Amino acid sequence: MTIRLPAALGAAVLTFGLWSATPRAHEGHDHGDAGKSAPAAQAPRGTSSTDGLELVAVARNGTVTVFVDRVSTNEPVTDASVTAETPEGTATVTAAADGSYRLDAHWSEKPGEYDVPFTVTTNGASDTFPVTLTVPVPPVAPAGAGTPAWAAGLAVAHDFRQHLGQADPLAMIIGGAGFLLGVVVTLLVRGRRLAPALGILVLAAGLLFGPPAFAHEEHDHGESAATGMPMASAGAQDLAQRMPDGSVFVPKPTQRILTVRTIVTASDLLARTTELPGRIIADPNGSGVVQSSVGGRLSPPASEAFPRLGTRVKKGEVLATVTPPVQAVDVSDMRQRQGELDQQITIMERRVDRFRKLAPGGSVSQVQLDDAQAELKGLTDRRVALDGVRQQPEALVAPVSGVVAEANAVAGQMASPGAMVFHIVDPARLWVEALSFDALASTQDATARLADGRVLTLKYMGAGLADRSQAVPMHFAVQDAPAELRTGQFVTVLAATDTQQKGLALPRASVVRGSNGQNIVYEHTQPERFEPREVQVEPLDATRLLVVSGVSPGKRIVTQGAELLNQVR
Repeated sequence: MTIRLPAALGAAVLTFGLWSATPRAHEGHDHGDAGKSAPAAQAPRGTSSTDGLELVAVARNGTVTVFVDRVSTNEPVTDASVTAETPEGTATVTAAADGSYRLDAHWSEKPGEYDVPFTVTTNGASDTFPVTLTVPVPPVAPAGAGTPAWAAGLAVAHDFRQHLGQADPLAMIIGGAGFLLGVVVTLLVRGRRLAPALGILVLAAGLLFGPPAFAHEEHDHGESAATGMPMASAGAQDLAQRMPDGSVFVPKPTQRILTVRTIVTASDLLARTTELPGRIIADPNGSGVVQSSVGGRLSPPASEAFPRLGTRVKKGEVLATVTPPVQAVDVSDMRQRQGELDQQITIMERRVDRFRKLAPGGSVSQVQLDDAQAELKGLTDRRVALDGVRQQPEALVAPVSGVVAEANAVAGQMASPGAMVFHIVDPARLWVEALSFDALASTQDATARLADGRVLTLKYMGAGLADRSQAVPMHFAVQDAPAELRTGQFVTVLAATDTQQKGLALPRASVVRGSNGQNIVYEHTQPERFEPREVQVEPLDATRLLVVSGVSPGKRIVTQGAELLNQVR
């Protein structure tokens, strides 16, 4: 196999070029992880707080934006009077439409450190907030970003020279000897071919002295040591982000968009609660069923339409009619009975006419005439009632006022005796039936939570003495039942017990799930920083949880917006 000298030299030069383009770092320099995205920069800002208020000042584009919030709840203070002692003198900070305050500060566009005390007056009380704003020097663009080719070449040469100056001579001698030994072995094996030997020599020189992108002292490509984030100019845009330590940085404008609210935790002696499965049922005194006492064919009422589901009806209103069927044998008996009655009626009519003629002459007493008339009337009534059996249907009326919850009426349908045709429920009078697998002695009121998170206030009505599926049924009346509540809906009832436990009460919205499935809450440690805290919780009622461990009293815990903070990456 013949290898030409130009080809070997070309391969060596190509290897030299590729190796020189590979970035390496040495002492005093850190390029960082190439696979990581750089954290978002923060605009120059300063914070200060008192026992009741906290203030955040952000410098951007020659304007200082001031945010004033309450420490305990994180609610914005929009009706305060704010003044500032700036390098140009005392200035009044004007209120903006978004609830913040703006100060024209052209001095903030120049790099430097500025001490700006703010005075906030609200509700007749004044507080002073000392704030230090540090405006950094704008970062210098890299050599490859819009710089001339000759300047980039000088930078590479300077780095290469610096690399040679800082390299360890002993290490270079040992490495060179190793490469030369490899060259000698290769020449001996290949029969002293000069072209491959020359190519290997050039390759070794390139690998040993190739000028990659080296950094040296006074170069700063990394992050700010003070904040862990790149320094930004005064016009930088703030973004919510999760920090390397797990905390979340959320600028004040973002907090107000997310409506983040907090409370200060306080320990208290609270009653332990238990969760019971339950479902919505109708109040027995506010509901009723419409049934047919006899079997027959269903027909709509005089309005010629059955009431639809959701139709509001009144007590005593006719909802349907049932016409009982008449069998062939019954028809024959009825006709025979009708014939007998017709015959008796005819005989009695003639007798009454005869008695009327004889009564004036005294041949028939008035008593006999009256008896004959009474007997005629009785026969006539029996004949009319016999006709009504075949023609008069049974009217199905509403037993209570309410809304039609169930309807099984179809025109022409045969209704069985005792079958439910309509179910009427008063939506303002609903109960909850819960099943307790433990004998609860407490008769206190409870709360219930629906699947969508809504809360119902319950009033204890009673408990059964007989077990149902090894559970004791308990009844609660729903107070101020919402209109969209339906019978049969499943709820979770939280009933208080006689056992008490010491802990912290937090809204259920405060507790969220972490990435590992652990319950966490977010503590407001700084005006724009939130730190997650793992907690152990137990149910307290439909709206609150009992924090047993993980958070101590006096901490500011997020009660609104915790789920949104948990999504920040």
